[in-house]
Amino acid sequence: MIKEQHEVSVLGAPQNPAPVMSTVVQVQADTVVPDHIIWSLFNTIFFNYCCLGFVAFAYSVKSRDRKMVGDVIGAQSHASTAKCLNIWALVLGIFMTIGLIILVALSPGLFYVRIEV
Repeated sequence: MIKEQHEVSVLGAPQNPAPVMSTVVQVQADTVVPDHIIWSLFNTIFFNYCCLGFVAFAYSVKSRDRKMVGDVIGAQSHASTAKCLNIWALVLGIFMTIGLIILVALSPGLFYVRIEV
């Protein structure tokens, strides 16, 4: 093939006198909504007193579902509820665990029976 066949010739101004139209596409940045699903799963497995961990996990899944369909306001609402429930589940779980440790540590003295012969 001849080299001249591969070159592009410059024709100058466009042949059509109509104004050049352009399209602008607005792309919204993804709003980061934390759904706290890992924290909820942790609370469900380890600190599930009064079923707060399970309820927090349910709200985290709802938040993730709302985020997937594009409802940012609903996702933020469910994420806020899940965060609040996770905080309560964690605090209550820590207090209950400490109380259980204290109860087990004091239990030999509570159930000690002295038998006299």
